[in-house]
Amino acid sequence: MSESRSQQQVASHPMAGHDAFSPPEVALMVETRGVAKAEAPVVTTFVLGVVAGAFIGLGAVLAITIGTGSELGFGPTRWLAGVGFSLGLILVVVAGAELFTGNNLIVMSAVNGDVGIGRLLANWGVVYLGNAIGAFSVVAMVYLAEWWRGDDLGVGVTALSTAAAKTSLPFGVVLVRGILANALVCLAVWLAAAGRSVIDKVAAIVFPISAFVAAGFEHSVANMFFIPMGLALRGQADVVEAAHLPSAELSTLDGAGLANNLVAATIGNVIGGAVLVGLVYWFVYVRPARSA
Repeated sequence: MSESRSQQQVASHPMAGHDAFSPPEVALMVETRGVAKAEAPVVTTFVLGVVAGAFIGLGAVLAITIGTGSELGFGPTRWLAGVGFSLGLILVVVAGAELFTGNNLIVMSAVNGDVGIGRLLANWGVVYLGNAIGAFSVVAMVYLAEWWRGDDLGVGVTALSTAAAKTSLPFGVVLVRGILANALVCLAVWLAAAGRSVIDKVAAIVFPISAFVAAGFEHSVANMFFIPMGLALRGQADVVEAAHLPSAELSTLDGAGLANNLVAATIGNVIGGAVLVGLVYWFVYVRPARSA
């Protein structure tokens, strides 16, 4: 009898079994977590936002390092760099942090009536600021560590070229790329929520994240690292000389270029994450249960 009761308890445990949580179950979890995130203390949210920005910055460091000096060709190199960049979201999801782009899913809790618009926007604002500070802190540390001197300045050239390419993009292009980027990021968060183990979550994150990096889409928090890193390296004459960038492209790498990119990427990210993922899945899975 005792053994039977024990088996029943194991079977009813939420972590029992090997199958992923179903989409309706994931929707409920994401909506519930959204309420908890929106109601968390501001200081806690801010600190976790700083941590998330640093995590994404570390993922960007790995991505640039992987992409430097590769002779595999455009596609394979970009995809492997994306696999490396996945480190950032893996740390956010598994270690725990607050990422602006992932928190776009809190919109599900807002349209469900469990979170007010004020709380939603406050969470996004606090987390966005924290993400920026965290990303900038990694820029400062790897710059002072002279990480960019790796591969005979090859790492610095890759970082500078990446930043200049981003700031030279038109506003509308960055906006649309931002939509695509955060649709994939929020799908990665969604898939990770469906996993029952750390390995499940890591495997679920890698493919959507490596896809958006390989395709060259625009992620606002990642660009809080990439572009400031390029701005820092623009003052290194040896890196600029080694990069051989067109003067027209290099001229866009300034404060205005950073602001233009971040505004466009942020708007696009909100549309891609909150609307294309959050609102769609709320409508499909949460709304019917609420109506019932």
